[in-house]
Amino acid sequence: MDFRIFFLALATFATGTAENIVIGILPDVASGLDISISLAGQLTAVFSITFALTAPLALFMATRLERKTMLGLALLVFFASNLLAAASSSYAVLFIARIGMAAASAAACLVATMLATELAGPAMRGRAIGIIFMGISGSMVLGVPAGMLIGGHFGWRAVFVALALLAVAVFLICLRTLPTAGRGQPVASGYRQHLRSLPLVAAQSVSILMIGGHFTLFAYLAPYLTEVVGITTGTVALFFVVFGIAGVCGGYGGGWLADITGPRFAIVATPLAYLVTLLAIPFAAKVPGLFIIAMMAWAMISWMISPVVQSFLITMGPQTAEAGVGLNLSAMHVGVGLGTALGGSALAWLPLQSLPWLGGLLAAAAVTAAFVAVHRSAQTM
Repeated sequence: MDFRIFFLALATFATGTAENIVIGILPDVASGLDISISLAGQLTAVFSITFALTAPLALFMATRLERKTMLGLALLVFFASNLLAAASSSYAVLFIARIGMAAASAAACLVATMLATELAGPAMRGRAIGIIFMGISGSMVLGVPAGMLIGGHFGWRAVFVALALLAVAVFLICLRTLPTAGRGQPVASGYRQHLRSLPLVAAQSVSILMIGGHFTLFAYLAPYLTEVVGITTGTVALFFVVFGIAGVCGGYGGGWLADITGPRFAIVATPLAYLVTLLAIPFAAKVPGLFIIAMMAWAMISWMISPVVQSFLITMGPQTAEAGVGLNLSAMHVGVGLGTALGGSALAWLPLQSLPWLGGLLAAAAVTAAFVAVHRSAQTM
């Protein structure tokens, strides 16, 4: 494996940390800007929605800019956006900075994936993409807890300064080590054909709804841990580490399940199992030891859905596989935005204890969409 792929994974690690870091420092951001927890939570929602909308544009730009240059520009925009966030004097400025981070992140993730496949070659293309996405999942294991520790010692603004410095380091490494890669090749779009297929659209809905159900609670996990479960503030970061480790294991588990049982079974079994674990959270919250077990199961199954859905899209729609996987990247971030916005809106009227039940409604809808995808795909086979 070309060692430079790991540098590209470092870029996705930085951008993945930026997406989720507000979750870990949510109370500090809310207090520092004198805003509510629910309003601060929308900073994660706007990141995800912007990412989802920007990803197709980033793919379009990749056909017109040299890829190494585009990655460098994305990292510089990411650097500037994080400095703006660190210096923000109001919620509006931080909101704008999050939009800049998300747009840069979408471009960086797409270009890093394309460059990794070129460096690896056809024989190791899948593993190269896996390493890129390890950077994203690794941001949950290391990035968010590290950000929480930095925020705890130096304040939440220092977290964005640290991300800016990491972006500069990655920029310099990539500038020195990556080859000039040329532009992406324009290809015939399969988007319209993909979106005309009900089974494939239903499968995309599984991602949106299940991830939406996940982030309805996960985006507010820090206050949920302290106020509902009764975890001390000093140990919250440790819970996020445990959560992240379980999530990374789930990413592999989803691919394994799809390979062993087939994607049609896996796309139903995964959201169904997720619904059960999510609804178990309120009962497990009464016993911290039991909550850890339930939380790990919840984290693991939540990360299984992406490889499961993408395996279904590739198997059931091979002629639109590239468009399907690309749309699924946007779909996942739509789910993040949906869940975060829904959870934040609910907190204006309901207590924190209601979030798992609210997320369960979206998870139940995901199960329904999965049954539709499997049933209609059987009719078209």
